[in-house]
Amino acid sequence: MLDVSRHFFTKAEVKKFMDDMVRFKFNLLHLHLTDDEGWRIEIKSLPKLTSVGAWRIERNGKWSNSPKAADDSEPKTYGGFYTHEDIKDLVQYGKERFVTILPEIDVPGHSLAAVAAYPQLSATPGEHKVYQGIPFMNWFAGGFAAIVDNSISPANEFSYEFVDKVMTEVAQLFPFEYIHMGGDECAKNFWEKSPEVKALMAREGLKNMNEVEGYFVKRVEKIIQSKGKKMIGWDEILEGGVSPSANVMSWRGVKGGIEAAKSKHQVVMSPSTFAYVDFVQGEPTLEGPVYASLRLNKTYQFDPVQEGMDPKYVLGGQANMWSEQIANYRYQQYMMWPRGLAIAESVWSPKEKKDWNGFIKRVENQFDRWDLSGDRYAKSVYDAIVSASKDEKGNLVLHIASEIEGVDHYYSIDESAPDNFYPKYSKPVVIKDDVQSVRIISYRNGKQIGRQINLPVTELKKRAEKK
Repeated sequence: MLDVSRHFFTKAEVKKFMDDMVRFKFNLLHLHLTDDEGWRIEIKSLPKLTSVGAWRIERNGKWSNSPKAADDSEPKTYGGFYTHEDIKDLVQYGKERFVTILPEIDVPGHSLAAVAAYPQLSATPGEHKVYQGIPFMNWFAGGFAAIVDNSISPANEFSYEFVDKVMTEVAQLFPFEYIHMGGDECAKNFWEKSPEVKALMAREGLKNMNEVEGYFVKRVEKIIQSKGKKMIGWDEILEGGVSPSANVMSWRGVKGGIEAAKSKHQVVMSPSTFAYVDFVQGEPTLEGPVYASLRLNKTYQFDPVQEGMDPKYVLGGQANMWSEQIANYRYQQYMMWPRGLAIAESVWSPKEKKDWNGFIKRVENQFDRWDLSGDRYAKSVYDAIVSASKDEKGNLVLHIASEIEGVDHYYSIDESAPDNFYPKYSKPVVIKDDVQSVRIISYRNGKQIGRQINLPVTELKKRAEKK
């Protein structure tokens, strides 16, 4: 899955992405075409989706946490979209390489770009803008709530007219039998205040907000089916009740996929716990600002067919490249590879034939090929895994682990840069009060192989407190 909404990838870059995929037998490209940050597909019957919804003001740096709101006087220069001809070209390019494209139109949540283009889609009156980077969702333990209503109203008939027009053109452009309708992370706190949603609940006998979303999902599925297509959605669509024909893509761990398969829904396994390749993959202080970590060895443990699942209901497995923190194609490659290799092997190889050490040897051979081709990839697998704890006396203790065999880690505590003549880590190290930072470097067979990690003691203390 490539998220082209948060960061817009050009048609040429999407083609390059498919070239990268097919080297390793990935045969389906899920395009996440719409979200709060941009609408990326031309819908001729709804032209404002691209004239308004495809553009936002440019923010460099960590744009998704911008300190200032959009000023209407600022030019909206960042964005883009694919025309009908672009989509036809991409579909043909994929066909020639045995890649099928699955389009996703994410509704009813994650729809701020659509609502900015057509405000009548919202149950909340007022002005709506394409997401510009300032916080608009509150995330808290056990849930979330919207600061700005980014959802399409389930109680407005225009919403279904809108979906029908969109799905008509999407169905004509993409020959694949499935259309993905999203359905994830829909904040319902604005719906709870909406008179039109309350009236819908009374009219249709809906008991809660999950059933309200379920009402919307069922109507969307009928629209998709009327175009001769099958519907697939993220695992939240199960919460409001879905028809037996709905297909499920499980992202919130494996639980949703297991439940869906037991209910005889077709399932694609794409759990964040194994398959979110936008997560930090090595030492967090050396990587981008992402909220979770996923190392290569964890990715390699991915198994699309979980215990208790009948394999006949599992359509396959998928890696997800979300682009909230992906600023360019080279960085996307860095995040995708080599974790994409682990996903490929996990979905194509029998579980009993998988072997971590054998896999690593093949990965390192691929590193040499990428060096020759000029493609970017991550060598995080060589870096030290650094954690900390407190001993019984309250002293700070440094722990260093390796992701692969045969790597030695050397460290300094005196502010100098270590090499392989410095102390080699062999057991936990007590860090005295006068130490300001720890620096770690990795070697194999006498040659530096990993990046130098520089950690202030304050960071180690934070890690000790989390243990």
